[in-house]
Amino acid sequence: MDGLRFAFGTLTVFPARITRWDRDAARAGMLCAPLAGLVVGLFAAGLGGAFLALGSGPLLAAVVSTAVPAVLTRGLHLDGLADTADGLGSAKPAEDALRIMKQSDVGPFGVVVLLLVLLAQVAALFELYGQSGAHGAVGTALAATVARLALTHASRHGVPAARPEGLGAIVAATVPVRSATLSTAVVLVLCAASGLLLSPYDALHNVLAAGAALAAAAALLRRCVRRFGGVTGDVFGAVEETAATTALVALALG
Repeated sequence: MDGLRFAFGTLTVFPARITRWDRDAARAGMLCAPLAGLVVGLFAAGLGGAFLALGSGPLLAAVVSTAVPAVLTRGLHLDGLADTADGLGSAKPAEDALRIMKQSDVGPFGVVVLLLVLLAQVAALFELYGQSGAHGAVGTALAATVARLALTHASRHGVPAARPEGLGAIVAATVPVRSATLSTAVVLVLCAASGLLLSPYDALHNVLAAGAALAAAAALLRRCVRRFGGVTGDVFGAVEETAATTALVALALG
């Protein structure tokens, strides 16, 4: 329960009172992160499907399904994405880049990346909802779940924190590699099972999209660790949004 409270309390707006703020709770919370993502994705898929049922077109359903995760996370991950883009784009030493990321304003790199990512998510979901409401719903839930699985991997052993304080410091290097691998296997099985509800091809497509999302998130994570010396809360947000966007784009292709 401490892990569930930690996951939902830090990654969503759902009322989950965090009773423990230590590395044991953080490890359990990061292992529960995909479950928090699944709940967010189901809410987004449900509202998108409701708009379709009320007669809206796939574009409006796509916008709604993109907006719901932002609302249910207070825009936390999008803010992290923008700050990380500003830090990476600054071309300054790690200490100065981290200071830029900590500032409350958003720079030009952050604005451009936010715009492109949100456009890509809406465009991909438009394609999926255009195929069918089921494709849009499955894609929405899958992307949200796999995106939080990327956070599990970003918390595994061997990934240091860039700062001695903040969310990144409390969760960094808490998840054993074996536990992250088992979580990945469970999520991939769920991706395949959800695809089988549509067709065998969709089962394979879902697994490949999830793999592409995790690969893209891992590439960004490596870049951030080299650039900043470790992870921060902002890096976690960037990793999550990168995984979600990649999953949706991969599902829209093919």
